[in-house]
Amino acid sequence: MMAEPTLTSTLAQLRTEIDRIDGELLALICARARVAEQVGHSKAKAGEGTRAADIYRPERESAVLRALVARNPGPLTGEAITRIFRSVIGSCMALEAPLTVAFLGPLGTFSEAAVSKHFGGAARLLPCSSFDEIFRACEREEADLAVVPVVNSSEGFIGRTLDLAVASPLKVCGEIDFRVIQNIMMKQGVALAEVEVIYSHAQSLAQCALWLAAHAPNARRESVVSNAEAARLAGLHPRAAAIAGEAAAGQFGLEICAAGIEDNPNNTTRFWVMGRREVPPSGNDKTSIALATQHVSGAFHETIAPFARHGVSMAHIESRPMPGNQWEYVFLIDLEGHTADDNVADALAEVKQRARFFKVLGAYPKAIA
Repeated sequence: MMAEPTLTSTLAQLRTEIDRIDGELLALICARARVAEQVGHSKAKAGEGTRAADIYRPERESAVLRALVARNPGPLTGEAITRIFRSVIGSCMALEAPLTVAFLGPLGTFSEAAVSKHFGGAARLLPCSSFDEIFRACEREEADLAVVPVVNSSEGFIGRTLDLAVASPLKVCGEIDFRVIQNIMMKQGVALAEVEVIYSHAQSLAQCALWLAAHAPNARRESVVSNAEAARLAGLHPRAAAIAGEAAAGQFGLEICAAGIEDNPNNTTRFWVMGRREVPPSGNDKTSIALATQHVSGAFHETIAPFARHGVSMAHIESRPMPGNQWEYVFLIDLEGHTADDNVADALAEVKQRARFFKVLGAYPKAIA
């Protein structure tokens, strides 16, 4: 008589099956990597660009990821599928030429986490001390790409990013939506009630204002250049805490006292990926432009009227003071579609004729979760 299978034997069989599948996955990933290497060799023979900035194809990557998510049978979420394949794509692309990405440092910031999310952890990191330095690094080809925060769902647009994008020759070639989880952290053994000062970036302090008022009303709040710097300072002072991302706690040996303290549970920051070349359409795109109008009544409405006439949707409008021109403003507009789309191209041609200042900041694939 055959013995009934036990829980132990069943688990052993399942683990054996997992080991078998892992072996198949390994073989397939390595096969993909070898094909990626052959692509690089073929490009070199054909005289095509083989620099990392040329190899990076955000429109191709976006189309691949969206197709994979559409075909996903579960049980993994689309976000999980995207994360896994970004890592595979990034690692394979690094075999051709590793990307160098400039971002707001130091290590341990949300900007670093956004870079890792988008490039699968395969990029070479170039931390910079300011937004200006990030743009300069990419313009001087010290970095292939730059990643900069552009808007937060709670605190709005980052003005310096917009000003630099308008003035820079760089183009927006991608965007990253990054869910920001704020954590309060301190040295081990320190109680929140003992904390006298809380360090963080100004935006993070603002994003956690209600939580801080309820749980640390007597602690002084001090704004610093980045959340990673806040964590470093909290590690130096016995009665200090920091608000930062999880990575910063591990980097500076701090203990997370409370996680997810942001007032808005859907707190998200959108980042732009900036590069030196324009990106072809992916089929699911966005175009960002900057314009200034004539100083006459109804000028703005008249300038943007072609969008409605050509069926181009405006996803967002933001105004900024024009640098060096007192009481003059530039409008930043996000459009649905790509400059290569006929209706978008026709509308932009008319808008450019009517505007006093006009610039396409970039046409690029929409963010994927």
